[in-house]
Amino acid sequence: QVQLVESGGGLVQAGGSLRLSCAASGGTFYAMGWFRQAPGKEREFVTAIGWSRGSTYYTDSVKGRFTTSRDNAKNTVSLQMNSLKPEDPAVYYCAVADATPRLVSGMADYWGQGTQVTVSS
Repeated sequence: QVQLVESGGGLVQAGGSLRLSCAASGGTFYAMGWFRQAPGKEREFVTAIGWSRGSTYYTDSVKGRFTTSRDNAKNTVSLQMNSLKPEDPAVYYCAVADATPRLVSGMADYWGQGTQVTVSS
């Protein structure tokens, strides 16, 4: 019954911005976040946000450029990506877990189908 649906992917120029959204249903998700996977690379953690205090966590490569937020009432999480770089293109996956440390460590309870982000130079 748990379903995560990502949207907002697309093609942008380097230095541009893109906003991804994820709509979750079928449960209560205390930690939500995003992962990404580029061709030839393993899926990696990008960001996570908690339920109670909205604490956020980011991988070093996106700090200062990406911002995540969530709407607990609607079970949605967003990822605002600014100053996109050529190394950012990947399939971005929405993910949920019972606690933010699990997401930060690379684990998730459920995954979305992914949305493609392409950056042109």
